Amino acid sequence: MKTEFEFTLPIGYVDAEGTVHRQGAMRMATAMDEIAPMRDMRVRANQAYLVIVLLSRVITRLGTVASINTAVIEGMFSADLAYLQELYRRINETASNTLQVVCPQCDHAFDVDTRPVGE
Repeated sequence: MKTEFEFTLPIGYVDAEGTVHRQGAMRMATAMDEIAPMRDMRVRANQAYLVIVLLSRVITRLGTVASINTAVIEGMFSADLAYLQELYRRINETASNTLQVVCPQCDHAFDVDTRPVGE
């Protein structure tokens, strides 16, 4: 089962040195990833901050950024944040509806959506 997904940000995160980081990876969320942010005082004070904490937990790599934390996510452009929110939703809401298969003739691996037509 695939649990980590590569991505390319539309704009890219610009670090303190001016380096743009666009390539990264996000893993599927665990139950604790979704529960733990509710204990964060920043989330309690402002529910909109939930996405910042959540993404900081599930993004495993972003260019050469040493540590993905809330400050990194806060520093992203709105377009990149929206992209990551949609990726998170796709990974965690539909991952169980895909199946990786291999073509028996050419050995090409690809994902197949297993949801019934119309859903």
